[in-house]
Parts: sequence; C-alpha cells; structure tokens
Amino acid sequence: MSLTGDRVVVVTGASRGAGKGIALALGATGATVYVTGRTRSEGDADLPGTVLATAEEIDARGGTGVPVICDHSDDAQVADLFRRVEREHGRLDVLVNNAFTIPDGLTREGPFWEKPLGLQSMFDVGMRSAYVAAYYAAPLLVRNKAGLVVNTSSFGGRCYMHGPAYGAGKAAVDKMAHDMAVDFEPYNVAVISLWMGLLKTERNRALFEGVPDRYKSFAAGAESAEFSGRVIDALARHPEFMRWSGQVHIGAELGAELGVVDVDGSRPRSHRGHLGDPPIFSPAVVK
Repeated sequence: MSLTGDRVVVVTGASRGAGKGIALALGATGATVYVTGRTRSEGDADLPGTVLATAEEIDARGGTGVPVICDHSDDAQVADLFRRVEREHGRLDVLVNNAFTIPDGLTREGPFWEKPLGLQSMFDVGMRSAYVAAYYAAPLLVRNKAGLVVNTSSFGGRCYMHGPAYGAGKAAVDKMAHDMAVDFEPYNVAVISLWMGLLKTERNRALFEGVPDRYKSFAAGAESAEFSGRVIDALARHPEFMRWSGQVHIGAELGAELGVVDVDGSRPRSHRGHLGDPPIFSPAVVK
C-alpha cells in the first residue's frame, strides 16, 4: 500500500525555509496541506514568508493550502490543529515535523557556556514539538492503516554542529523516529528522520549574498528547499514505504535511491563523507 491520491498532509513550521519548500512540493501533487507557523503578516518576522503566502502558493500549484497560525511551544494550539484536521477530513496521511526555533547566538563562535542559555529553546520547538505533534496526530494516522511521519533533521545529530544544544536536539528527533516506528509498525505507519543538506532558504540566501566569496562553494552545492518535499512524496508513493521506517536517512541518498531530482534537474550530493554516517539503532525492543 502506498500513500497516493488525495493526501491530507500537515507540515509544521512552513512559513518559510525547509518547511515551506516541503509544503510546496507536496502541495504540487494535489494534496491538501495544512501549513503551520507563527507568522501571519509580512514584517512580523525578520525574514520574508507567512503561512498565508505558503498556502496561497500551494493553491496556485494545484493543491489545497490551509494556513494555520500555530505556536508549537503551546500544546493546546497543537491539539486544536489536529482536532481541526479530524473535523475537516477525518484522517491524516503525512505529518512532517519541521517546526524549529533558531535562537540568537546559535552560530556564534565559542564554547556553549559563552553562548546564550536560551539556546535550550531548541529543546522545546524542535525536539519536544515533534513529540507533541506526533502524539496528537497518531490517532488520525493509525485510522488509515497507512501513514508517514517525517522528522526533518541534520548531520548535527552525529557531528559537532553549532554546539551541544543543537546536536542534542537533532539526535533526539532521530531517536524518536526510530522508537515511534516501533509503536506505529502494527498500523502500517512509517516514521523516518531525514537529514537535509545545506538548503537554499531565505536565511541562507541572505548569507550567501552577504559574503558571496566566502560562501561561493557552499551555495553551489546547496539543495532547493523543495528537494526534501520531493523525497518525502516519492517515499510516500512507494508501495513498500514501510521498508525505510525506523531509520535515519540522508536526503540526498534517499532521493537517489527513489529516483528524485531537484527542481533544476540536478541530484544533490551526500555530505556523509565529511559530516558522518547516520546512526544505526539496536533492533532490541524492551517494553
């Protein structure tokens, strides 16, 4: 069984960045995509993008975009989101846990104790929010007898990247994907963690353009923000999608395996060689 046809999808943190790209790619398949985020109007955030604009672009691409203002640090708002999905559709096919806070000082050089203590906010919107969204989505996913949950993550779960707070948050969502897959397996719901490469997001584009000489090589190898959405779509369509469940996957490698290309026709390269291998978890199950 594969997740094709008129899919109902939730993509968290989709005002901009990876979430927006994933939502657009899935919306282009004709899916109904609930787009969550905190940005209601342009100017509310430092970077461009709103949930309304993402939803409108999904509509223009042939899907149905549903904008939902949702603060993923507030469990009540998350519960309301999934109650709305149940009320309007009675099911959920794909959940993409992408909401993530990027606190000030994240990329500041120096040891963690010289950075703001507020970096621990990534444990809330990022690590904890993925757990909460999956918790409230679970009854809708299992009802289908087929579903997919994707936690967006990065090589920071394996190598030193931006310090211990960032690394711990990414490693946590990787492990959650494995453990949630154990619980979801009897219901034919797959759960994976997807390591994305360097993305051409609004934030990174500003960085590339600000210091073009310094980041020229990085920009040349960056993936579009939609590539991960294309990979998720291909996985959901695969008749044996459960085969990949419970694992951490490098997006570029999973894309190559599933025959996915980026929006410009290129095949993004894997950064495994210099950033590390995904973790391999023990098959042991202790209940």
